[in-house]
Amino acid sequence: MAENQYGFPTEVLSLPSKGLLYPEDSPLRSGTIDVKYMTAKEEDILTSQNLITQGVVIERLLQSVIATPGVKLDDLLIGDKNALMVGTRVLGYGKDYNVVILDPDTNEEADTTIDLSTLGHKKFDESLFENGNNFEFELPNSKRKLEFKLLTNKDEVKIEGVLKSLEKAEKITGVSTEITTRLKYQIQSVDGDKTQTTIDKFVDNEFLALDARAYRQYAQSIAPDVDLTVDYTTGNGNIVKVGVPLGLDFFWPAAE
Repeated sequence: MAENQYGFPTEVLSLPSKGLLYPEDSPLRSGTIDVKYMTAKEEDILTSQNLITQGVVIERLLQSVIATPGVKLDDLLIGDKNALMVGTRVLGYGKDYNVVILDPDTNEEADTTIDLSTLGHKKFDESLFENGNNFEFELPNSKRKLEFKLLTNKDEVKIEGVLKSLEKAEKITGVSTEITTRLKYQIQSVDGDKTQTTIDKFVDNEFLALDARAYRQYAQSIAPDVDLTVDYTTGNGNIVKVGVPLGLDFFWPAAE
């Protein structure tokens, strides 16, 4: 931690994407982001009941700690946003994260401490990123060709807005449209047709379940992200992988 051109202490965090999916003129292209240490100002954000009720407290916190000029939280890919969240938690409250997990062997809850500083980044094939945030996938059953992008925080905010507007209809039908809504934002063309009407029609009526599953698995496999799994020794002495929860209580003040 040192004073620098910002006039306050910052650290440089590496991004899981290595900056490869951002435009050439984006500051994020460097593969890093400057983050300021949390202060009392950020604790005000974390303990704001109004922001917690609105469900935007983490968004406001992460935007507040970004120091790199010209970078907004909305610009970040979801995996890079996860790295920002983990880094902010470590800088603010340390690397030890106390959680309760369900022991897969004993089926009982167990307290454990996760060292957040040990979380690495998922490995990916950089050759797939030659065209930036634009990917192709041929569906294994129908053989139709899709172009798609990995979602940014801005996309996720829009998706949440759409889902919220459909809550009333969901209560009536009992059917969530989360999967199809996300697909419509992610898919950029179907067999070369980029019109949104064609994409919507394909997702709603033509996207075979087997193809949809294969597509989602592929998109997830190539997406840069933090590896949010750690080794855990069960009550029977077995070592298994468990997921790291990133809920509101990930930040200490919110759990008080």
